[in-house]
Amino acid sequence: MSDSVPLHAFRTVPRTGVIFVTAEATRRGYRPGDPDWCNLGQGQPETGDLPGAPPRVNAVTVDMADQEYAPVAGLWEVREAIAGLYNRLYRKGLPSQYSAENVCLSGGGRAALTRAAASLGQVNLGHFLPDYTAYEELLDVFKAFTAIPILLEGERGYAFTHDDLRREIQGRGLSALLFSNPCNPTGKLVQGEELARWVGVARELECSLLIDEFYSHYVWTGRPGVLPVESAARYVEDVNRDPVILFDGLTKNWRYPGWRMTWTVGPKQVIDTVASAGSFLDGGGSRPLQRAAIPLLQEDTVVAETRAIHSTFREKRDRFHSRLERLGIRTDRAPDGTFYVWGNLSGLPAPLNDGMAFFRAALEHKVITVPGEFFDVNPGKRRARASRFRSYVRLSFGPSWETLDKALQRLEALVMKHTPGATP
Repeated sequence: MSDSVPLHAFRTVPRTGVIFVTAEATRRGYRPGDPDWCNLGQGQPETGDLPGAPPRVNAVTVDMADQEYAPVAGLWEVREAIAGLYNRLYRKGLPSQYSAENVCLSGGGRAALTRAAASLGQVNLGHFLPDYTAYEELLDVFKAFTAIPILLEGERGYAFTHDDLRREIQGRGLSALLFSNPCNPTGKLVQGEELARWVGVARELECSLLIDEFYSHYVWTGRPGVLPVESAARYVEDVNRDPVILFDGLTKNWRYPGWRMTWTVGPKQVIDTVASAGSFLDGGGSRPLQRAAIPLLQEDTVVAETRAIHSTFREKRDRFHSRLERLGIRTDRAPDGTFYVWGNLSGLPAPLNDGMAFFRAALEHKVITVPGEFFDVNPGKRRARASRFRSYVRLSFGPSWETLDKALQRLEALVMKHTPGATP
């Protein structure tokens, strides 16, 4: 039998946006770490030393006792450390405090989200357009709930108020809402009093907020002198009653994506449920890496790392965004958070005004991007696939500035090549 003939028992599983673009680049000779390529598609930050950041972990010692499986919900002492960190960052002086019972560890962000999706009942689950590309298959593979799309308008800067939230919950009968905050890809951040009002609406209408906070330490709109982080944990009244479930990990905010060490924070009842789901979905995360994470969860370490991220990435964000705007790649709003620019290509000459065509043309210059249509989350392909985000592309400023500068020079040459009458 030919390798290309599918087996009858298996369906075709689509690749997420990042996996697709990486595979296409690999066909053209890309290899991770190749200095000749500029990877603006991969959703990870630079992982080396940053000025002012704590020393990077260069080795992990494995205790003999940690050769065994970890509990599905994770090591108790790590769960305690995470709960304590949330209490110190977001809940000082509040009567209701998180404990280890409010935390569940998992082996990666998708694993945490998959556990949550597997735990949902027969409800309407809202999700935004655009949002994280990997949500698409996640929202299709589990059949208990119905995914309801909510379109955000670029013309309004992707604004969505607590009044909008109330209207959507009541009008569409939503029992849950899944979203990234800050948003991947637009960089829109719900924060401060408005985020508090979102939590209040969720509490009142009993709609669970499933909030992907993996970029919550990449915040560009904070007040001077205040640690630039945001989390809905700050606005929860009762940690075991408010329907707020948070997802985070070492992947972005600590810059250790390869560790695949993530967590879910929420009411104890929810944590028990997602841990049960983990027992048949993935079996739990890495015990040695969970233990090695404990020093990274100390408040002084987190504060130093976050301030270093803010200093380095804020400068990259400003320079990268400015260069792209001058190139003709505009934004509906400057990113409030994340390390992405959601670029609107409609002002570029054809064929570069189409996200997929731009991606393929950039590959010829050894630059990897992600076409915007991948963020038009469409579970089960039930909507027509002519995406409203075809003229967009997601560009990451996660890599070093050296890589970003090289990529920008190549993209400038690409646009010049397609601009009639332009002088190189």
